[in-house]
Amino acid sequence: MWFFGRDPGKQGERTARRFLRQKGWRILDTNYKCPMGELDLVGDDGDAIVFVEVKTRTHDIDADPEQNVDRAKRRQLERVAAQWLASNGRPDRAYRFDVISVILGARGAPEIRHIEEAFVPTRFVG
Repeated sequence: MWFFGRDPGKQGERTARRFLRQKGWRILDTNYKCPMGELDLVGDDGDAIVFVEVKTRTHDIDADPEQNVDRAKRRQLERVAAQWLASNGRPDRAYRFDVISVILGARGAPEIRHIEEAFVPTRFVG
């Protein structure tokens, strides 16, 4: 039985980090906060800086977790990503936005869906 503890969101983020590291990514930041919001994960896949929104649920009966990244959330992620790029001295580096959906089931390992380039920014970030 998969145990996800008291905070499924934190478990989902740990699962996503482990998943990305297994793919060879370098994790640059976790839970980056600024006045405009928060980034769950910032990674480097070798080609680009990747801002990853992690959506975790204990089931996907009602809807897929990644469907919760709506237009307002995307705009917020863009603003926070611009701040991260500026504060980390990487304004000219290629970047993209991914979503990782983690379904923590009662049986077996979690289901992980990685949506690369989940959305294209509405304007240039940086």
